[in-house]
Amino acid sequence: MNNTTDHPDTPNSPGLFHPSRPVYRYTLLFFVSLLTFGSYFAYDSIGAIETTLIKELGLSRETIGNSYTFYSLAAIVIVFFGGMLIDRLGTRRASLLFSVLVTLGSVIVAVSGNVMTLYLGRFIFGAGSESLVVAQSAILAKWFKGKELALAFGIALSISRLGTLFSFNTMELISKQFDSYKTALWAAALLCGVSLLSNLVYNLMDLKGERELALADEGGGDRIVFGDIKRFPASYWYVTMLCVTFYSAIFPFTALSTDMFHDKWKVPTTIASSGGFFQNVFANFLNMTSTAPGITSIIIFASMVFAPFAGHLVDRVGRRASLMVVGSLVLIPSHLALGLSDHSPVYPMVALGGAFVLVPAAMWPSVPLIVEKSLTGTAFGLMTAIQNVGLALFPFLNGRLRDLTNSYTASQCMFAALGIVGLVFAVLLLRSDKSIGGVMEKGRQE
Repeated sequence: MNNTTDHPDTPNSPGLFHPSRPVYRYTLLFFVSLLTFGSYFAYDSIGAIETTLIKELGLSRETIGNSYTFYSLAAIVIVFFGGMLIDRLGTRRASLLFSVLVTLGSVIVAVSGNVMTLYLGRFIFGAGSESLVVAQSAILAKWFKGKELALAFGIALSISRLGTLFSFNTMELISKQFDSYKTALWAAALLCGVSLLSNLVYNLMDLKGERELALADEGGGDRIVFGDIKRFPASYWYVTMLCVTFYSAIFPFTALSTDMFHDKWKVPTTIASSGGFFQNVFANFLNMTSTAPGITSIIIFASMVFAPFAGHLVDRVGRRASLMVVGSLVLIPSHLALGLSDHSPVYPMVALGGAFVLVPAAMWPSVPLIVEKSLTGTAFGLMTAIQNVGLALFPFLNGRLRDLTNSYTASQCMFAALGIVGLVFAVLLLRSDKSIGGVMEKGRQE
């Protein structure tokens, strides 16, 4: 990026809101962060009101789980093409295409009158949503490479996950306020539309920046080159399988956990309040551990708040493989406690939130340490594709088990078993890393 040392008030100064100025970059960062706010909100909109959908529409838990499965099936397909589309179309046109798919998919979900239309909407939504995340990463690299890139990624992720937090803590309120689950789904579609409008603002700002600073796209980044796969070391495959087991024990679980907290522990879906809508929203956030969707959102809340600190910790002390061992270990008793015990679900959820902070902070940055630099795009792309295989399979299994057994024990044991498998891969990773000099265990000071 071309920089200028001119003071904004001096002659020939480009002005305070010139693309070379920090205020321009951070204004652009705000709108780029909003690109995925709507999609994060809409992703969990089904899970946030699953209790209402089950009661009012008579949907099975398997159907709820399958709505997440169809999302991930689209993600598996599109991850092979998303990076290439970004490279071919550029970040502006590609991100707009993905935003349109996200908005279209969420609208189809909102108008759906049968299960197949719901699945279609979620598939289209998933095709746009996962690629939009890739496009967002390419945009941030374009504008912030060499300039607070880690901070920019942290801000974008926090704003995106704020969408998930709002989804779990407002969707039921919207449904009750307007006496219609459809209104809640339309609210999700509306926020996807807001993200689409933010994309238009980004497009205008990026076009101006490209003209005046000669900025170049960084590319899709997650493209898969099949010829490179055979060059990956064993450590990469251990990390990838750990990624599958860990995320499969988190997201498919949260997709149906609201109903579990409401049905098993009789936790209400909203806080009773005599105030207006926004006062009720505030009350829901203030009493997050007292509502079923709020308890579900503990995991995301922990990640949103503590992920930047965890990333800084990992940078300084290293111990990436060790942290993955600890995080996988935490999954086992947490899920067993939720499945086999009647004690408060808050404490196991806090533990799962801690694991969700530690493992991703250690896992994703470890990939560039164990594969050649020229292979990182393929490594991340393949890892994302394989991860979504698990995210497609386990929501279906979770819903199926709950419908067949009429309880939550079997599915929670399944998630605990994923923790055990993940722990095996984490230990294998630790041993493999030691054999090549412990590169994943080293911190910045070592």
